[in-house]
This record gives sequence, C-alpha cells and structure tokens, in this order.
Amino acid sequence: MSATRQQLADALRPVKHVLLDFDGPVCSVFAGLPASEVARRLREGLLAAGEQAPAGAAEKSDPLALLRLVSDARPDLTESTDAALAALEIEAVRVAPPTPGGESVLRACARSGRLVSVVSNNSGAAITAYLAEHGLSDYVAGVFGRVPGDPSSMKPNPRLLLEAMDAVGTRPDHCIFIGDAARDVEAGEAAGVPAIGYANKPGKEAKLTAAGAVVIVDSMGLIATALA
Repeated sequence: MSATRQQLADALRPVKHVLLDFDGPVCSVFAGLPASEVARRLREGLLAAGEQAPAGAAEKSDPLALLRLVSDARPDLTESTDAALAALEIEAVRVAPPTPGGESVLRACARSGRLVSVVSNNSGAAITAYLAEHGLSDYVAGVFGRVPGDPSSMKPNPRLLLEAMDAVGTRPDHCIFIGDAARDVEAGEAAGVPAIGYANKPGKEAKLTAAGAVVIVDSMGLIATALA
C-alpha cells in the first residue's frame, strides 16, 4: 500500500539533503539495452581478451552481479570488467526511458531548497551522461556511482551514502534516501539514513518493508508532490 500524504510529509519534513538512487527512481537504465544483453557482452568481452568467464557467470543476467562475481573469482580482471561495464552503461542510458515523476522530484527539491545527490551502484560516468542529456545536471549537487574497479563500494555498503553526506556536510538526520531495492534500504540503515522505498514492480513492497523502509510509494510523483 502506498504511503499516505501525511506519512510522506512526516518523513520529508526534516530533510535538507535527498539521496536518490538512479536506476528506478530516475530512469530505467536497462530498459532499452537489456541487462541480460549487457551481461552477455561482458562475458563475450572476457572471451575476446582470452579470458575464461568464472564459474557461474553464464547464469548471471544482472551485469552488476556479474561484475561482483568476476571481482571475487578473478580480482585481476576487476578493473577491465568494470570499465567495460561502464561503457555499456553509458550506451544503455542513451536509450533509457525516464521514470515518471523522477524529474519532478529533482525540480521539487530545487524549489524547496533541498540538495540532491545521486547515489547508485551504476557507473558515475553513465549517471553524469544521463543527467547532461536530459538537462538535469544543475539539479544535482553530486554524483556518487560505484568506485571504478571496486565493486565492494556498491550498496548495501553505505560507503557512497557516507561520501555524499560528507561532500556537502550534512548529517544523517537531515537526509532521506529514496531507492527501489532492499539493498538501498539496508545501505541507508547502515549509514543512519531513513529510506523511502519506491515499489515500482510487483513484490517489491514486501521486500522494501521487510528491509525497513520508513514509507513505501508506488509513484515518484507522490514524492514530488510531498516535497513541493
């Protein structure tokens, strides 16, 4: 069940800094170039370089999960695989459809004097490219994608959230994190930041609730309205 207007208002009242996930709340990164195709190209890239994909790689349709697998099995290939994935993510965001209401959240934050930092497991270069392409760069105080060559920096690790807060000098009690996955909520909890769960697909509400999201919405537009 989506949050009530009052629940959202209560959650957002103390917020001065919105930490915003990218894939889901802002756009659907792999809707135009499917995640399974990106993972396939990553595997092909390993073979073309004379490397054997690690055991279990063929079953990975999530390119981020594949990156983790490669990093765990072959740390020496982490940097090159990450760079290849970043290039594919840049290709993907060129055809990624915007999330309805996502841009409105950025604009509402600007109108209400709140800072926004994008915090994502996706490549920072891809996020920056998307924001520039859609004329949204000025609405974002900072982009905190996964650290190149270091998949351990990805959520649920709170590292990126902590870096985003440190960059603008805010405290967790003045922040909210908006994400669409349990790992987002878990990263927020580890950083001391409450999370709003964006349940954009069936089954996500239960997972986000179990992870500890303070409120759940099924529309980014609801958040934009509450921010305004």
